[in-house]
Amino acid sequence: YGQLGPVTAIADYAQKHNLLFIEDAAQAHGATFNTKKAGSFGDAAAFSFYPTKNLGALGDGGAVTSNDEALMTVIKSLRNYGRTSFAENSYAGFNSRLDTLQAAFLSEKLKNLNAENLQRRAIATRYLAEITNPQITLPFWDGSAQHVFHLFVVLVENRNHFTSYLKNSEVGFGVHYAIPPYQQKALKAYNHLKFPLTERVAQTCVSIPLNPTLDAEEVTRIISVLNLYNA
Repeated sequence: YGQLGPVTAIADYAQKHNLLFIEDAAQAHGATFNTKKAGSFGDAAAFSFYPTKNLGALGDGGAVTSNDEALMTVIKSLRNYGRTSFAENSYAGFNSRLDTLQAAFLSEKLKNLNAENLQRRAIATRYLAEITNPQITLPFWDGSAQHVFHLFVVLVENRNHFTSYLKNSEVGFGVHYAIPPYQQKALKAYNHLKFPLTERVAQTCVSIPLNPTLDAEEVTRIISVLNLYNA
């Protein structure tokens, strides 16, 4: 949700065992660990520019970053029908080009990314300090990684009751995500797997409002609503 995990340990492990390390940086625009940015630790990284992301386009979009020139040559080909020249297709590719309008819009929004991430952290800091309801489990953040708080996700035992309360209190919410990937129909070969902690989080997670447009009064009201919740 915007916080880097033990990326250096993962990178070291991958290198030791000759594994590719691909970062899912879709929700981590601008996040850092030990001054290094998300997207710079692995062999490649994927970013999403979906409109709700910290760095969002006008419509769908995304990017891949890598220091591997040979890999980037293939990726650039794959995004353009697998072409290696105008007349030649060397791969079974896609039409995944980012159009120039989206690129121009993202270039302008990029100028504000750091400031908006700071605002997200300021709101999250208030939530962590001022939401004191013992029925709500807050996310972990010890400050060692520069979290960008794409989402602020809490855990509650009775999600339906909690979200009904939020709806009646006119506080927005989301659920990210209710079904773990290995339980999806598209991944039937993995449906037999059991990960109790993952499943508990999937059953109890709720995202509360956090975006840089929230003002202090709105944040105060959200905190008050959550502190008054009683299952």
